[in-house]
Amino acid sequence: GRGTTGARAVENDDHAADVFGLNFPRANLVRSRVETLFDGEPGTPITASERSIALAVGEIDVLVAGPPCQGHSDLNNHTRRQDPRNALYLSAVRAVEVLRPTLVVIENVPAVRHDQGDVVGRSTEVLQAAGYSVVRDVFHLVKFGVPQRRRRHILLAAINDRVDPSVMDRFGSACDDHAERSVRWAIEDLVDQTTESGPDSPSRPTSVNLKRMQWLIARDAYNLPNEKRPKCHQGSHSYNSMYGRLAWDAPAQTITTGFGCMGQGRFVHPAKPRTLTPHEAARLQTLPDFFDLDARKGRGVWATVIGNAVPPLFMVHLLTPLLDALPCRAVQETRLVDLTPHEPPVPLALIGDSAS
Repeated sequence: GRGTTGARAVENDDHAADVFGLNFPRANLVRSRVETLFDGEPGTPITASERSIALAVGEIDVLVAGPPCQGHSDLNNHTRRQDPRNALYLSAVRAVEVLRPTLVVIENVPAVRHDQGDVVGRSTEVLQAAGYSVVRDVFHLVKFGVPQRRRRHILLAAINDRVDPSVMDRFGSACDDHAERSVRWAIEDLVDQTTESGPDSPSRPTSVNLKRMQWLIARDAYNLPNEKRPKCHQGSHSYNSMYGRLAWDAPAQTITTGFGCMGQGRFVHPAKPRTLTPHEAARLQTLPDFFDLDARKGRGVWATVIGNAVPPLFMVHLLTPLLDALPCRAVQETRLVDLTPHEPPVPLALIGDSAS
């Protein structure tokens, strides 16, 4: 493993930026939209403002980007595949052209492959023209030790003349070593730790939804029958997980921002007539207990920060073999995350937009 130094972090959402800053107070955080900072079009000459940013950031090794995924999500029935937010994927690629990192990781939902504007294909062409080798794949996070059936699309790019060619062969190589982890593994110790307020408090259900949850628990059932669902969820549909109950001994479904509402997915607790608490949802996302969600923010912000997070455990297992391919070099920068204090940290640029 190798430590990291936060060369720059970009976040557009003020609440998400507040939580990030609370946990990484020495990070170089910029509150801005990525496309504002990198104002040139992909494949065009670097602009004067972009040149200034590159000089300010300096040499970096890894750029990690999470463009907004909601426009690609299968839960978005209105603008899916043609949402204007989908073009922000190319803003991350423009940042690569400007900053010239050695390694690039761009994360999104699997459906990004089907975008009508072919942002992944266009991004690949731009990166290859800029001297990068590119590979893409969809990963099942449960194979990386994450206790949920979440899938993510990852684009990895490595600059051709700086990286050991075998780095591409190591892409995702750690995933075969991890057995499935269950809901029980993640949250069983929290079952009786609920409170009236704060991250350990469940949302307050309507009387109708409380009866639905009690019905599931009393009958040890996992799916609510059609006659007990709202009329809009009755009849023929493919949303069986909606109003569903989690199983102790299986991974959770994908944790989303709707984990506090039983009508948003399979989010009823395995043993209690309630939905997941923010603390439990954070555990299922592998956010460590010491990660401060900021008690002042409230349930809506917690749901957004937790549901949109990329599970840290996934990124650790994905990036570790890639970081090992980088040449060691001494740097004098503030460490963002110090994984192994005995080796020089790797400068890391993080680009986000309160995404996925």
